[in-house]
Amino acid sequence: MSRLTVRELVAVHRLEFPFWVNTVCQALWGACFAVATPADLAAWPVLLAIVANVVLMEAGLVLNTVADLDSDARHPERGRLTGAAQRLGRRGGLRLATAEFVLGGSLAIAVSLWTGHWLVAAAAVGTVVAHVLYNVEPMRWKSRGLPGAAVFACGVIALPFVTSYAAVRADLPPEVVLTSAGLTLLAAGRVVWWSVPDRDADAAAGQRTTSVRHGAVRALLLTCLLLCTGLAALVWGLWWYGGAVAALVGAGGHVVFTGTVVALLRRVPAKRSVSSIRLRRTVMPVVLVADVALVGVGLLAG
Repeated sequence: MSRLTVRELVAVHRLEFPFWVNTVCQALWGACFAVATPADLAAWPVLLAIVANVVLMEAGLVLNTVADLDSDARHPERGRLTGAAQRLGRRGGLRLATAEFVLGGSLAIAVSLWTGHWLVAAAAVGTVVAHVLYNVEPMRWKSRGLPGAAVFACGVIALPFVTSYAAVRADLPPEVVLTSAGLTLLAAGRVVWWSVPDRDADAAAGQRTTSVRHGAVRALLLTCLLLCTGLAALVWGLWWYGGAVAALVGAGGHVVFTGTVVALLRRVPAKRSVSSIRLRRTVMPVVLVADVALVGVGLLAG
């Protein structure tokens, strides 16, 4: 493995703006919905669980970077990522991801020993399993369409949510389960949505993502279905948790994002190009605002 520059390490961990902020929010959510006051986030078990979440999710993204090397090399907008991944190498990437998985898992086990809540360690192990299933042959669930999107969403939303939540509380009340389920469905929808600009490169590399299997239009229709179902669960959970204002603030950004998907659905049949860079710069900030708003809702509305 060649020594990577800071910029290359940022690339292989997918830490471009706004993705790193999304990752931090996802690591925080469970704890935000569990603590009694914002100051409780500073407790050592909670901080360690949040750090464990970030490390485990970033390890999964490194694993995804090396697993997607063939398809990214065929993508006209992934030159910098491909160059960094090639310098890292498959073996180097696997070693880096494994080290980060071990570090994150060890932190989660430490939290479980500290609090007596073994759900923290169990959810952290589940996060590792989800990323391995999604990225590693012969499982490689990324090529299984919608089930792959669901597995990835569990690895970045549902299981990290439980990890940081369980660092505070051992129970999972129904409104929290609904909120987490809604966020997970929304994330699965975004995975399918993100497969549309990657469709040609994935097809050339033999990866049967949802858009490769069903075409861009059907993939976007499935995205809308997942997003609407996720929104319904999220609004229900947030309303139950903190009332109508919590639901409006927490779900509003995701409603706007769903509208952008409908707009994209009109663009694709017209054979107009879809740029992943343009989506990252123009649409993902909407998701960022929604993710940050949910941190506030969790801390202030309960």
